[in-house]
Amino acid sequence: MARAPDALDRRIEAFALPLGALAVGLAVFALFLMMVGKSPAEFYGLVFKAGFGTAFSWENTLARAAPLLLAALCVAIPARLGLVVIGGEGAIVLGGVAAGAFGMHVTGLGSTLGILGMAVSAICVGGLWIGMVGALRYKRGVNETISSLLLAYIAIALMNHLVEGPLRDPASLNKPSTAPLEAAYRIGDIPGWDIHWGLVIGILACIFSFVLIERTTWGFSARIVGGNIRAAQIQGLPVGWLMAGFCALAGGFAGLAGMIEVSAVHGSANGSLAGGYGYTGILIAFLARHNMLAIIPVAVLLAGFEASSGLIQRRMDLPDATILVLQGIVFISILISETFTGRLNLSRLWRS
Repeated sequence: MARAPDALDRRIEAFALPLGALAVGLAVFALFLMMVGKSPAEFYGLVFKAGFGTAFSWENTLARAAPLLLAALCVAIPARLGLVVIGGEGAIVLGGVAAGAFGMHVTGLGSTLGILGMAVSAICVGGLWIGMVGALRYKRGVNETISSLLLAYIAIALMNHLVEGPLRDPASLNKPSTAPLEAAYRIGDIPGWDIHWGLVIGILACIFSFVLIERTTWGFSARIVGGNIRAAQIQGLPVGWLMAGFCALAGGFAGLAGMIEVSAVHGSANGSLAGGYGYTGILIAFLARHNMLAIIPVAVLLAGFEASSGLIQRRMDLPDATILVLQGIVFISILISETFTGRLNLSRLWRS
């Protein structure tokens, strides 16, 4: 009976701390707006209007949420093994380049095989890129946070080299890119909605990841590694394979996000792939406390914030990067809130 309050505390913390951190972050940003002479009420009103106020706003928000779901999984899955991987942006851009290269050189397969081929190419490239992070962590003790971030910068440089050099379409004068995909290789919209099928793919990926982590022996082994790696080694678990494998899975999802951007949005691989989805995914994963199902509503919320940046810039004469400032403040608030994990008797407060 003595453990019941502790279990209840953990359940309450899972919801209360992220929500509290979000509220504090929004309040601090409101103070920032007042310091620069802007109205917080007007700002948050425009965010709601542009992100969630109309059917068109919802379509725009949900379309933006698709890559964010997969980018957040690239952070959340390794986190369950105790790894802080923040370089998903690299897997996204390389996955997009791999999809664009496949579409350039392998044509005439038809819609199903063509899209599947691009997806497999992107997953393999993204998986290998982030899988290296897990392998380096286990084999050489290289800090996964630093290595994943450095690999992201390398990936972006490699992407720029490829789309401006060997894979560049000669017709892309002002914006270097690969050749446009043929129509059969483009991911269409969900019938009746101006939202591409990438949203469905992202939601299914979150559900699959939840089942894998919470309902399978592989996921249980991964959680043991995340809880106590020494205990996992004593039990004879293949720690190295688990680290590399789950990091590869996370990178595969990020690569798939790049493929969706190429096939559903841009129509070719170009510099727009480095749109910051991987970095926003870090915030989403931490705000969701690495819960695969909680990633879905949090990604939609953050996508709504990003969808409002243009309207805020026009109406309030604020820079387009204002939303990034908001995200940064919320992220700092979340990191601070982590220090209270396990220290608050929330069950007693809840009963009172």
